[in-house]
Amino acid sequence: MNGPNEAHLLIVDDDERIRGLLQKFLIRHGFWVTAARNAEHARRILSGLEFDLIVLDVMMPGEDGISLTRSLRETVTTPILLLTAKGETEDRIVGFEAGADDYLSKPFEPKELLLRINAILRRVPQAQLNEAGLKVLHLGPVRYDIERGEMWQGDKLVRLTATESQLMKIFSACPGEPVSRADLVEELGRDDGQAQERAVDVQITRLRRKIETDPKQPRYLQTVRGAGYMLAPD
Repeated sequence: MNGPNEAHLLIVDDDERIRGLLQKFLIRHGFWVTAARNAEHARRILSGLEFDLIVLDVMMPGEDGISLTRSLRETVTTPILLLTAKGETEDRIVGFEAGADDYLSKPFEPKELLLRINAILRRVPQAQLNEAGLKVLHLGPVRYDIERGEMWQGDKLVRLTATESQLMKIFSACPGEPVSRADLVEELGRDDGQAQERAVDVQITRLRRKIETDPKQPRYLQTVRGAGYMLAPD
């Protein structure tokens, strides 16, 4: 059974046993897998290779997974799935604020990890036209190319994470129509629940920073009271 397009994954975990188990399991499911024992090792590997997804343990000696996520987000949009022993909502939110795409609490079933990985890889944008047949949406100085799933500011490409790309894909399919938080949670392939809705709010806040001149007074990615969020292009 092949993974999606034989995607190349990077596993970062200081526990040698878990690293080995995950590597074997994911290779068996058709992925290419490289493993790193800590953040420093991961940085060395990432300086020379590109990955389709990074599975990253939060609790590691030295630099932890949250700090590594935050720092990677300055330069790369590669999807990041955090593994952590803590299932607390607050830790989850901190992970999403740092730029993670999803979150799995230890201990977990390898099968669930596989489902999460496949869900994230499906989020990476595919070409798609919205119902009105528009190809480009104008959001002030920012333009979003729907076919390519790319956001541009002038001649500069704006980096979007897999989750931000998926959100833009959802909103650009129905500009001017509100999408509820529950629908966004479902479309992103997440579990239901308030923690996930809060996580969506965090992702919206991050996306607004890339679109809005003043993210605190959003003009293009609006909150519609009682109805959710709406993309309102020019």
